Amino acid sequence: VQLVESGGGSVQAGGSLRLSCAASGGTRTRYCMGWFRQAPGKERERVAAIATDGTTSYADSVKGRFTISKDNAKNTLYLQMNSLKPEDTAMYYCAAVAQLWCRAGSMFNYWGQGTQVTVSS
Repeated sequence: VQLVESGGGSVQAGGSLRLSCAASGGTRTRYCMGWFRQAPGKERERVAAIATDGTTSYADSVKGRFTISKDNAKNTLYLQMNSLKPEDTAMYYCAAVAQLWCRAGSMFNYWGQGTQVTVSS
């Protein structure tokens, strides 16, 4: 499956952005899909994930501010980011793994190229 992210950009603290991830070449509805981020000098962090039945999970750092969703008809994954903080600045990646459920230890093996999000104070 091929994944292409879009929607990144620069925003002031408190602002919002919506990331999109267009999937092609696979049966996306059978995949656990997720958003990851990596800031310079930091480890990659799983931000949010959504299972095939729509069950979602979030990192504590984004709970209540970010929402992951998907549109199966459009083969697109979204990440709505509200109340953005400077510490949200990172490269954001869309990823997938051929599992019905998203587990804490799921090994995502399909990745997009990333989209940069920069939040200024």
